[in-house]
Amino acid sequence: MHAPHPPVRQPVRTVRTFDAAEPRRLARALADLFEGFARLRLAWALARNDLHNRYRGSVLGPIWLTLSTAVMLAALGLLYSTLFRMDLREYLPWLGVSLIVWNLIAQTVADSCTCLIQAEGAIRQLPLPHSTHALRCVLRNAMTAAHNLPLIAVVFAMFGIMPGPAVLLVIPGLALLGVNALAHALLLGIVCARFRDVVQIVGALMQIAFFITPVIWKPDLLREWAFLMPLNPFYPLMEVVRAPLLDDGGTLGVWLAAAGWTALNVSIAFAFFVRFRGRVAFWV
Repeated sequence: MHAPHPPVRQPVRTVRTFDAAEPRRLARALADLFEGFARLRLAWALARNDLHNRYRGSVLGPIWLTLSTAVMLAALGLLYSTLFRMDLREYLPWLGVSLIVWNLIAQTVADSCTCLIQAEGAIRQLPLPHSTHALRCVLRNAMTAAHNLPLIAVVFAMFGIMPGPAVLLVIPGLALLGVNALAHALLLGIVCARFRDVVQIVGALMQIAFFITPVIWKPDLLREWAFLMPLNPFYPLMEVVRAPLLDDGGTLGVWLAAAGWTALNVSIAFAFFVRFRGRVAFWV
């Protein structure tokens, strides 16, 4: 007689329930963020793949960004140093840092508008947290900006500029930029997924912001009105990176303004993420 076969164990399946009466939006949003950071290596791999696909077939690849930034830096440096009657030795390093930091901010904001729209297929078909796509956007732009960092070293070497001990403040400055970039990706990604016209509005506003933010001109030109510059959210976020490289690290007021704008951006982005995270799959 054959021994009876042992009973086959059925795999345990986790059933996720959703109660419309108690959506638990806050808990689900926090779980999304925690899971997104836990899968940071996945976001990094996706960001690298995006850059690889963007420059597929190109000989120089991302180096074209470095060359175009170098050409723009040389052209604007010679032009505006003459218009503003400033010494090129003083103006060009300041312009170089300003352009690179501004390009990072502007490209991140523009990319944030479509970070969820571009991930439409993954959002609808894969159980990935939405924060992974936001982190993917931030890391993608960080890697792009890293190709321009050697330009700062080249300009500083040309004019014999050696940053002091305050250069260590670049680390918290970049951290503030990273936090704001993630907040922009979550907020603008959701808003632009619902209202596609916002992409064009943000693009137009960023063009205006370029001219009213001290990127190609110095705040000293405002004279008695320079104290109002921290009211421009882009100025303190640029200054916490620029000042440690060129000056003594920036004033306390600039750092407080940068921290205040960061807290405001994070609060608004988190509120939108908690409220509308569950609707993203229907909007993209």
